[in-house]
Amino acid sequence: MADVTITPRANGPLMVQGDFKIVDAQGNEYSVSGDVVTLCRCGESSEKPFCDGSHRPAGFEASSEAR
Repeated sequence: MADVTITPRANGPLMVQGDFKIVDAQGNEYSVSGDVVTLCRCGESSEKPFCDGSHRPAGFEASSEAR
């Protein structure tokens, strides 16, 4: 199995690194270039499921430390 790392960024998106694919609810694969993407956690992105930086002006805050 390939290694994939998902890192919650402080007050920001989920950073996904490795050999992965992202599919929608119907199983259609998103076109992704490279081996790093950031996924929206705040719900404000106009590029969902990907982050577009909207968390900053929205004032999004979320814990990012492992419990």
